[in-house]
Amino acid sequence: MWKGRFAQDTSSLVQQFGESISYDWRLFPHDIAGSIAHARAQMNAGLLTADEFSQIATGLKEILADIEAGRFEFKTSLEDIHMNIEAELTRRIGAAGAKLHTARSRNDQVATDTRLYSRHEIGELLEGIATLKNALLSQAEKHAATVVPGYTHLQRGQPVTVGHHLLAYVEMLDRDSSRLVDCRKRLNISPLGSGALAGSTINLDRRAIAAELGFDGVTVNSMDAIADRDYIAELLFVISLCGVHLSRLSEDLILWCSAEFGFVTLSDAHTTGSSLMPQKKNPDVCELTRGKTGRLVGNLMNLLVAVKGLPLTYNRDLQEDKPPLFDSIDTLKLILAVNAEMIAAMEVRTERCRAAASDPMLLATDLADWLVKQGVPFRHAHELVGKAVAESIASGVPLDQLDLTAIDPAYTEDAKSVFSLDRALAARTNPGAPNPENVKAEIAKRK
Repeated sequence: MWKGRFAQDTSSLVQQFGESISYDWRLFPHDIAGSIAHARAQMNAGLLTADEFSQIATGLKEILADIEAGRFEFKTSLEDIHMNIEAELTRRIGAAGAKLHTARSRNDQVATDTRLYSRHEIGELLEGIATLKNALLSQAEKHAATVVPGYTHLQRGQPVTVGHHLLAYVEMLDRDSSRLVDCRKRLNISPLGSGALAGSTINLDRRAIAAELGFDGVTVNSMDAIADRDYIAELLFVISLCGVHLSRLSEDLILWCSAEFGFVTLSDAHTTGSSLMPQKKNPDVCELTRGKTGRLVGNLMNLLVAVKGLPLTYNRDLQEDKPPLFDSIDTLKLILAVNAEMIAAMEVRTERCRAAASDPMLLATDLADWLVKQGVPFRHAHELVGKAVAESIASGVPLDQLDLTAIDPAYTEDAKSVFSLDRALAARTNPGAPNPENVKAEIAKRK
């Protein structure tokens, strides 16, 4: 494509080093859609006849069909998806194909392709998140009133319900979806027509091209349009954060399905065994989700490091934006799908959950609240409950069986009414609290 300037062929090693067709081939539907829109603008500007446009559009659609059918041969010597398609088009239709690249550069072409690709894949990710949220909601609905300990510092804190716990992850995924939608708005601007960096003296109707491709508008600075990879960085960040949320869910489930907790059982279809220990049932999906999150974060760092020192505008370093983009999208889509399937099949062991939550220590804060309602300042109430807890530990007598009146006259016999899990949860009626009715109402709203 640059034979006029160079006297020597490109070294085979340089070709191998510089090619991107081994991974950017997947941009083909977006590259072809962009080329058809560009050719239509050329025709409208009088650069192509109607017949030439028809030849180009028909040829590109035939190439699209061949690629989708696996009949297309990608050539490393042509470097990337853009030149592979253009060269094949020219081979098939002749001179009209050689006119296609008028008034555009691979620089604005790849920026357009990656925006179209990212926009499409965000839709796929949103569907994957919705499927996982539905699986979590289904389990939350079954266990809206299943009491389980809530933890801070991985120490038992206060009673909540399994439904409330799972809804916390639905909230996180909601925010991830919202961030994806926001990201899609920012990236849905067309850079096509920015050329190599300074537009072109052949002025095509950029807004018409953008409208045909479903963009909301056009970029307003040709240099920024070529150099910008913010939209990929933002998308990789959102993907990374979603991965972090799912990694935390995985850690909860890894703990919950251990013998020490025993709160859930994962299905045989979503666990693996040991090559040595016959009794083992390992939560590999959870562990791999947790592990692959490091990969998602690494892909984000990969891109940020690649672009941090680049002068305007295009530099070949930007070719390295696509492997992390493709890998993160593929990885998160699979994580979402397998976790949705696993959670839908998961069984909650309600009796183990309630037994763990029946530790009266989980209601120590409720006991302090009871004292407050009797007129005791909270800091003093906290101290009095702390003394009761210390006495329980020292004597081995459960907190709910202690003679609290012997600890301080602020206690009366009515204080023991605090030690009811159902009453404790029912009393938490504020929005966002784990009252089972709150949980059911939230599930109903979301459904």
